Amino acid sequence: MEMHATRTIAADRMTVWQALNDAEVLKACIPGCEELTGSPEEGFSAVVKQKVGPVKATFKGEVTLSDIVEGTSYTISGEGKGGVAGFAKGGAQVRLSDAEGGGTDLQYDVEAKVGGKLAQLGSRLVDSFATKMADQFFERFQAHVEGNSAEA
Repeated sequence: MEMHATRTIAADRMTVWQALNDAEVLKACIPGCEELTGSPEEGFSAVVKQKVGPVKATFKGEVTLSDIVEGTSYTISGEGKGGVAGFAKGGAQVRLSDAEGGGTDLQYDVEAKVGGKLAQLGSRLVDSFATKMADQFFERFQAHVEGNSAEA
């Protein structure tokens, strides 16, 4: 499964970059995130509860950042295990650039794979769930960074 999108955030690039590297901001923005610890340098550990179709699971996983270009881009990679529900793993290229007319364009290219019961649900259901999760994350993130968030 792959996703590609760009969002324009009404904040300067360094403000967006700092938020992308802040565990508290990420925890507040990730749907179903119960725990997120760690740092960009050493990686993050997360606990996320989600329901995908009929399958409910608590995923425990690790996330690492690589190819870091301060204020511009990084690669995020992670894997989560959800017991009998299966696993999810993937990565994303995240790039920041100055938006025309001010603000910051946040562009992301995501690639993910699932296995176990999740894979048995069918790609259409899993893809729509993943798209919904990404949209929720970036909506919350944008609202948080722009400072008008009821969620964050």
